[in-house]
Parts: sequence; C-alpha cells; structure tokens
Amino acid sequence: MDAAVAGRKLADTGVTFDLALCSTATRTRETWKLAVHELPHRPKTVYEERIYEASPGELIAVLNETPDDVQNAVLIGHNPGVQGLAEVLSGSAEDDARERMSRRGFPAAAFAVLTFNGSWKALEPGAATLLDYWAPSD
Repeated sequence: MDAAVAGRKLADTGVTFDLALCSTATRTRETWKLAVHELPHRPKTVYEERIYEASPGELIAVLNETPDDVQNAVLIGHNPGVQGLAEVLSGSAEDDARERMSRRGFPAAAFAVLTFNGSWKALEPGAATLLDYWAPSD
C-alpha cells in the first residue's frame, strides 16, 4: 500500500518528527497508522478536526499553535488544502521539488518536506523552503 511506502520514503528524509497533526477522517487516520510504523521514531499524534477540509490559511493557523519545543511536525490532511499549504508556505524550493509537486499534485500518501527558521507562531506564507516532494507512482 502507498501509505507504508510513503512512511519508508519519509523515514529516508532523515527528519525525526516530534509531533504528528492528523485529520480525524478515517482515511487519514488509516494512512497515518500504516506510515508511522515505517518511521524510526513514533511522534506524539494529535487528531485535529480542524484539518478536515481546511484551507491553507486554516492549516497555517493550526500549525501556529504548535508548541515551540516541537522542532519537526508532520501534518496528515486532505487536498486541496495540503497542496495549497505547501505551495503557499514555500517561498523557495530546492532542486526540482516545486516543479514535481506542481506536475503531480498531492495524490493520497504524497508528501512535501518544508523547513523554516523561527517560532511556529511566526509561520506564514512564503516563510519556508520546499526541500523535498514525493508522490506514489501511478
């Protein structure tokens, strides 16, 4: 299943997540359950109703509430909000990540890896760099 492969690919990025913010929808919960088993460290998971059908701005508001002691978070949500979030946050991108993301979109189990400096409260459009993007092959 794509979710387990996505978990392995996410583990390959070398990012250790402190927190997972997951939509309460059944599909996202099932996807996360399969993906998280592939990670070397299981982050604290918070199921958040506001992620379901959220706009990029609403997702930024959820991320702005992340405690400052969380270095790396993963958000498991839905399109079009998640793709919009990645596009809005990434003021810059490495390699061809933005082109690949634009071409493939966000099919189920796809992910984008973004980085930014500063407090979660300061996360805003254009503040991040898109480091990587992955989507399952058709």
